[in-house]
Amino acid sequence: MAVKIRLRRMGAKKAPFYRVIVADSRSPRDGRFIDELGYYNPIAKPEAEVKIDAEKAEKWLSNGAQPTEVVKKLFVKAGINK
Repeated sequence: MAVKIRLRRMGAKKAPFYRVIVADSRSPRDGRFIDELGYYNPIAKPEAEVKIDAEKAEKWLSNGAQPTEVVKKLFVKAGINK
């Protein structure tokens, strides 16, 4: 089972809000997930808001979960390096 750390889109039309989740790579974008790590709000003022549980993220990365490109950038912004 390939596990990915990716974004799940929430929020209203033209007002996106994302949750950072751990999911099986075969499940749909907004479908079933295994664990929730945090959130990303790109439209917050004055700059985008990122909150990720570093402890959970490190655990999943050490267990072999692969982050997507966008999630890698969010990890750098949140101070999580792996």
